[in-house]
Amino acid sequence: MSTEKRTYDAIVIGAGQGGSPIAEAFASTGWTTALIERANVGGTCVNTGCTPTKTMIASAAIANCVSRASEYGIEVGPTQIHLRVIRDRKESLVRSFRTQKRAHLDSIHGLDIFDGEASFVGPKALKVRCPQGHTVELASEIIVIDTGSRPSIPPIPGIQDVPTFDSTSIMDLTTLPEHLAILGGGPVGVEFAQMFRRFGCTVTLVERSGQLLPQEDPDVAAALSAILSEDGITLRTGFSVKFIEQQGKAIRILGAKGNGNLCVVCSHVLIAAGRTPNTDTLGLSKTGIKTTSAGHIKVNDRLETSVPGVFAIGDVTGGAPFTHISYDDCRVLRTNLLHGGQASTANRIVSYVVYVDPQLGRVGLSETQANAAGVPYRLAKMPMRHIARALETGQPRGFLKALVDPNSGLILGAAVLGDQGGEIMSMIHVAMLARLPYEVLRDSPFAHPTYAEGLNSLFSTLDSPAGGPVTQQPQTEAVHSGVGEADGMKCRALVESI
Repeated sequence: MSTEKRTYDAIVIGAGQGGSPIAEAFASTGWTTALIERANVGGTCVNTGCTPTKTMIASAAIANCVSRASEYGIEVGPTQIHLRVIRDRKESLVRSFRTQKRAHLDSIHGLDIFDGEASFVGPKALKVRCPQGHTVELASEIIVIDTGSRPSIPPIPGIQDVPTFDSTSIMDLTTLPEHLAILGGGPVGVEFAQMFRRFGCTVTLVERSGQLLPQEDPDVAAALSAILSEDGITLRTGFSVKFIEQQGKAIRILGAKGNGNLCVVCSHVLIAAGRTPNTDTLGLSKTGIKTTSAGHIKVNDRLETSVPGVFAIGDVTGGAPFTHISYDDCRVLRTNLLHGGQASTANRIVSYVVYVDPQLGRVGLSETQANAAGVPYRLAKMPMRHIARALETGQPRGFLKALVDPNSGLILGAAVLGDQGGEIMSMIHVAMLARLPYEVLRDSPFAHPTYAEGLNSLFSTLDSPAGGPVTQQPQTEAVHSGVGEADGMKCRALVESI
């Protein structure tokens, strides 16, 4: 069978949240464009990440509301969790998003979509193996790689002989685990831990570092640990898993921490140990494209690889692994390649949300990062319970903190662990983008009662002795319900005056 050969103005490998819009942008400008996707359009976000997980987390949130109904003076009957219905609701939404996205891409003039797996046969040439068995060779002077990542499987002895789940496959369960053990305390691990606990499962979470969310400040991790423990999740931090084995119908996990040992006997195991870039089948050795030891594609601040004209975006670069960052990568390429601009990823303010309850919203520098870089800052910090809205809604857990430049008053970064933490953080993110000094948020007449007015109180702490000094030392105290009385004296007075 002869191989079909085609040449395009641009080729995009991967129809994820960056690949699809940049392919559309190329085609809409009049470039002949090929978009290659080996699975489903939409990438991780639509198919196995944001959309399905947050849909299921929403079901868990409803279950939690029902369980707390008596606190609000409402009596309800026994709660029953129908995991198959929850899964079907998730699948319906994913299918809807995926179908709409595919229909839109199919309608774009000048965009050819190839369903198949691509691999390089040269620096600017690709071979696509299509499901029907035929092969297509494509060539272009502009190639964008957006192949994303997949859940990692750590090299734990015995893991290949034991049935385990990853963040994709566990969402296909139709019956609840009796006891779910989760290996990994990053964002994926903590989100699934709280979800399944709210569904009524026994949950044990094992994290090899000394804290949950190893990338976060110690006080944030400590507060989240207190919240998850209060919710009934068993946490085991600092333990390295040494062996996994089947024991009858159960699974046994053995670990160690210094001279201490860990043994968890459970019914199901979720592996949440990070992600692996999808570069191993791309044939990069035939291109000269440089990668890291972990397989991520190296790019400069214009997202160009070591081969001129070949770019990489999204998770495959090893940068911040978020949908909105992938889409912003698309903006950089669109500006530079189509409009002759000079867009860059340098100095990009990164924000994200961990969808535990209460949410953790993060933007800019953390204290840990500021101290490591020697960046001076002033710290504003306040418990969520000092916001009237949090008390009225029965959501007082968590705290807000922000780092402020001691000279300019500009906000360097923030963490909001609290109800609507992602939305509150986004307000701070906007202020950072606009380069507004913290006094603007401190003095703005936000509507009452809202979470937004908590920013008045948060930044007012910088006017008190507790918020004054410039520091380069990490703040390690845990702040959660019942702790942190020294913080936010002024904001407490404001709340009590209402």
